Amino acid sequence: MEAKDKLYILWTSGEKITFDEMVYKYALNSLRYHWWKEVTLIIWGASAMLAGKDFVVQQEIKELSGAGVHITACKSCADDLSLSGIFEKMGIEVKYWGVPLTKVLRSEAKLITV
Repeated sequence: MEAKDKLYILWTSGEKITFDEMVYKYALNSLRYHWWKEVTLIIWGASAMLAGKDFVVQQEIKELSGAGVHITACKSCADDLSLSGIFEKMGIEVKYWGVPLTKVLRSEAKLITV
């Protein structure tokens, strides 16, 4: 798959309304309506706390994953916030994202930062 067909959503906001009204809806509809061939949601920073502690957000993340959105989280953030185990139980990939994010930025892939 060409990089230009990939969308990465870098979710850093800890605000639930931002997740509900932008991140969740756009990620889900991007695959549902074939706007992008591949969507990756990166949980980083304050969003990790929301994703790790809010049951409704966790259910919506599971829905996104079931729809084909690749869900991943920054290991450094998850470890600092003691959330790595929770994320792994949810089926979220936990990895260091510094180098991969740099590769995304240097590629033709698209990145939305929220």
